[in-house]
Amino acid sequence: MPDKLPPEVIEHWPEIFKDIEIKAVPMEYITSVVVRFDDGETWEIDLSPESLDVEGVDIIDVIEETLETFFEEYDEYIESVDFRLNTQKVIDDITKRVGTFLKKRK
Repeated sequence: MPDKLPPEVIEHWPEIFKDIEIKAVPMEYITSVVVRFDDGETWEIDLSPESLDVEGVDIIDVIEETLETFFEEYDEYIESVDFRLNTQKVIDDITKRVGTFLKKRK
């Protein structure tokens, strides 16, 4: 089941996360990308806002373009890619949206 969340994410909120299938994840929830190469080397690319020093541009666009270029350049050498999520932000946002939804239904 490649569209399921990894166990370390599910354990944060199992009653919600265990049944979720992932097709896409908004960039604002991704904190880092761990890339494993076929030579055994591993790179962790930090995508937290504090680690990025870009001003006057849409940071999401910069990250997307940079990752796209990176994956195109190293594609033949990459064995696997793991996207690390800010699970607390996901929980907070889902809780907030559900609360708003329920208030509007009264």
